Amino acid sequence: LLSPWFHLICTDMAGIVHRYHRFELYARFRFGNADDIKYIADLVRPKLQWRTQRSHSLSVEEHVLIGLRFYASRTFYQVVGDNIGVDKSTVSDVVKAVSIALASLVNQFVSLPKDVQIAQTQTSFFFWGTCPILLGLLTALMCISKRSISIQLVGDAELIITNCVVKWPGSVHDARILRESALYRELQTNQPDGIILGDSAYPLLPWLMTPFLAATTPAQACFNTAHCKTRCAIERLNGVLKRRFACLNYLRVEPQGACNIILACIVLHNIATRHNVPLCDDVYDAHEPVEEQDQPHSVRMRN
Repeated sequence: LLSPWFHLICTDMAGIVHRYHRFELYARFRFGNADDIKYIADLVRPKLQWRTQRSHSLSVEEHVLIGLRFYASRTFYQVVGDNIGVDKSTVSDVVKAVSIALASLVNQFVSLPKDVQIAQTQTSFFFWGTCPILLGLLTALMCISKRSISIQLVGDAELIITNCVVKWPGSVHDARILRESALYRELQTNQPDGIILGDSAYPLLPWLMTPFLAATTPAQACFNTAHCKTRCAIERLNGVLKRRFACLNYLRVEPQGACNIILACIVLHNIATRHNVPLCDDVYDAHEPVEEQDQPHSVRMRN
């Protein structure tokens, strides 16, 4: 039996903003505006509609809210289910379906800047780096790793993720992930009007600039300083992504499921950023218990 507050939210999306403070919605779903939640539901409706046509099935809105509840929390399916009023297996099935539906939208919401967006991105990065040599900077590249999955992210100065690769084992080197990616093939063939900034784990390429391993001149030291300062944007992006969707800090699912959840959170992050959803660091789910489990998936930086 669905909990009363959750049932009310699902059945009266238009009225929840009047019944619940936006901070209450944000704390539970990481979106504090009912219109944003409805927008996400409409995006995945074509993929989930068939699931809602069965007898006694959950609605698309209920699917989305259960998925958002899981992404926002750092806890187990059982705890999420108890909080909402559904069983553990239902939460597992719903999170899987919603994650697959959102992951299928990655090409719609994750793409490199084009035309006028390139100039805007370069200008934004110039203010990050403060060094004229980086005026042509396009995006920043890094890898983060989980216990069994490495993630390649490209992001801009506005913390929008513009490219991602989510499929490789954690033991694979950053350079190989790049070399095997569609991004590499595309930019090797069609060099962009700008550059990507990467750390020393990556090769120096016409479109990929890495730091000097040993700066021997003031100019090289200045470049490395600007390089490091600008790359703080991608470090911040990684932090924002994990703070917004706490499940990424503690995933306990099989690798393919983890990949779909990560892609879903990437899509949701870009939606939240473009819709100007603030990151409220003072909002936590302090009342939800976190059970102990051996060897959880954790995210670490690979620089």
